[in-house]
Amino acid sequence: MQINELARAKINLCLHVTGQRDDGYHLLDSIVVFADIGDQITVKPSDAFALKINGPFAHELSSGDDNLALQAARLFEKDCKGAVITLIKNLPVASGIGGGSADAAATLRAMVLMTGAPLPSDAGLSLGADVPVCLQSIPCRMKGIGDCITPLTDFPNLWAVLVCPKIKIATPDVFVSLETKDNTPIGQMTDQESIGEFLRRQRNDLEKPSIGLAKETSVCLDQITRQGAYLARMSGSGATCFGLFETRQASEKAAQTLVDSNPDWWIKPCVLGN
Repeated sequence: MQINELARAKINLCLHVTGQRDDGYHLLDSIVVFADIGDQITVKPSDAFALKINGPFAHELSSGDDNLALQAARLFEKDCKGAVITLIKNLPVASGIGGGSADAAATLRAMVLMTGAPLPSDAGLSLGADVPVCLQSIPCRMKGIGDCITPLTDFPNLWAVLVCPKIKIATPDVFVSLETKDNTPIGQMTDQESIGEFLRRQRNDLEKPSIGLAKETSVCLDQITRQGAYLARMSGSGATCFGLFETRQASEKAAQTLVDSNPDWWIKPCVLGN
């Protein structure tokens, strides 16, 4: 038996930091969607748990006990002798698009299918704040510390370009640099608004501190805007940014132009949504 799962790239269309708990965890309000591109997870039964990593960003990851995909598989130790997990790492590491969390969530889904066992009760938040929403892998509104998730039905598909200048920004450093941590939540969409108009009224509160730590983020956003995107914004805590376009053709043309100008960046046209 071999189970294949796509660990879709997670994109925060907006991300508002609305508070901080006494234990240090930040409270978020975010609209999260998923791309039709991502890492590939394959799971096979075995006599022990092991992880193999291939793909363009494999060299940036450890296959040891600290890997979230391996940790996710080991939550099923009472249900099977073991499993070999193969991860094709297509997404840049530590780039604000949920790569590790998406890998863990895809592994959890694959292990459920392979073993027939239910999802362990300690799965999800125990592996990371983004894992629960990545388990859903559909458009959602995510609030709290990642524990309050509401699927968004009838959310439109969006043509996008993902752009990562291949720099790493430490998430804790971004949160430490936040000027305010009790910002307003996401507003309500009016009947007269398009999705683009609604999203433009929202924010990513981590964008400004991220730019303060790495100017490449600002350069990235500027170049996306110059390609005609109706919205250019950073995802998560960076450094991946995205641009939204009116048509597939416009997104693909923008991606090619950006590749020509920045051959060392990671740049992918994609569809965001269901």
